[in-house]
Amino acid sequence: MMTESEFLQHTDALFAHIEDAIDEGGWDLDCQFGGNVLTIEADSGEQIVVNRHTPNQELWIAAKSGGHHFARRNGQWLAARDGSEFFAVLNQALSAASGETVHIAATA
Repeated sequence: MMTESEFLQHTDALFAHIEDAIDEGGWDLDCQFGGNVLTIEADSGEQIVVNRHTPNQELWIAAKSGGHHFARRNGQWLAARDGSEFFAVLNQALSAASGETVHIAATA
């Protein structure tokens, strides 16, 4: 398990990576980061919220498709429920919200 400081640094970098990819991707998506929450909004008004939960060292995605919790295992953020990878779920939610194919590559 990471220290709290390491977790915050790692997730700050992950959120910045997502923001940069959205800015450069040309998709109809806007994002705002505040506190522990990255809110991504499609032109349709649909929102996807990525939240970090520091006490449990988890990332959460809330989207129209449902809520997903991810923990760091073997160098990847994997869903507690079904083992799905964080960026696979995020890309699917962003693609559904925007009506475009969104692909944000996973970070190390």
